[in-house]
Formats: sequence, C-alpha cells, structure tokens
Amino acid sequence: MKKTDILMTGVGGQGVILASDALAEIAMKAGYDVKKSDSLGMSQRGGSVVSHLRLGRQVFSPMIREGEADFLLAFERLEGARWANYLHQGSVAIVNDLAIPPLSVVGGASAYPGTAEVEEILHRYTDRLFIIPGTRIAQELGNPQVLNVLLVGFLSAFLDIDEKSYLDDLSQRVPQKVLQLNLRAFARGREEALARTQGK
Repeated sequence: MKKTDILMTGVGGQGVILASDALAEIAMKAGYDVKKSDSLGMSQRGGSVVSHLRLGRQVFSPMIREGEADFLLAFERLEGARWANYLHQGSVAIVNDLAIPPLSVVGGASAYPGTAEVEEILHRYTDRLFIIPGTRIAQELGNPQVLNVLLVGFLSAFLDIDEKSYLDDLSQRVPQKVLQLNLRAFARGREEALARTQGK
C-alpha cells in the first residue's frame, strides 16, 4: 500500500475540511492508516484553510513536509500558488480556477496573480498541473456548494481507492434531498480527470 500525501487548501466557506474529513474516512475504510491535520486560521469567510492528509500502510506524522506532497488540491488559485513549494516533480496539482482576493488585494496593498502567473509558479515544481473551472461546473450542475465533491471526484481518478467507496460514503454522508446532485458532481469531476489524462 503506497504512501500518499495529499495537501488540500482553499479559503473558509469552500468546504475544504469537509472534503478532507470525507476522504480520510473513505481511505480508512479502504484499509489505509490515515493521519490528518487541519489549519483553519481566520477561516469563517475568506481566511486560508489547509488540510494535511497522509495515507499509507503505516503513517506516524500528520504533517506533510515541504517538497513531499504527492497531491495538491487547491480550491482557489492563490492558495494553490502559496503551497506550491510542497510539491515535487511527479506531484499532481489540481487547482480550481477561481479568484477570491484576500483583504490585502481588496485594499489595494498587493495585486492578485492571474491564471497564467499561478500556472508559472506551479510549473516550477511539477509538470502535472490541472487547472479546472470547478466552480463554473458546480454552478452548471445547480449548486456551487458541490465544488468540494466535484474536486474530490477529480482527485479520485488518481488514487488507489475503489470508486464505489466514494459513492457509498456520499450515500451515508449527504442528505437524501441533495444526494443525486452530489453524485452527479462527483461523477462530473471524475469524468473531467479521466478526459484530461487519457493517453498520458
């Protein structure tokens, strides 16, 4: 069972911790030893949120070291760029193409980087970069709040965990009235990943 280090990052209100909790539980049920650590900061709305998730046969520490993350799942562009130094050549970076400018940018103290700039920063560390319009796809599905499920669906295409494990978890975790929407979001994210990686 291969050790896998996953760094999830975003801002408060995007469902980063919810996604991390769900993936941790799915991984445990799949037989992995799991360690997890969350940093919420001022995460009520707009603050940085980071979750370290480590899976393997035996995991001793919950914290991922710089240069050792196998996956970066960024719910927001700038947060993806901020944590790029945790990647290595061979890492997979999955970045939602969404800008939520922090107060320093809103107040004019600094400039928010564009997609091309974020891409350039991430490409210094890995060539396996996927910038996806996750928020737009979630809105098209009917609710932007399923972004976290969609992104986990995208990530799931790279992990050694059976697809049924994710679907079973959603069926138990999500209220019945929004279950079908969440299942569609997961499937859409996974399809997006498979479409982008075919033949690579």
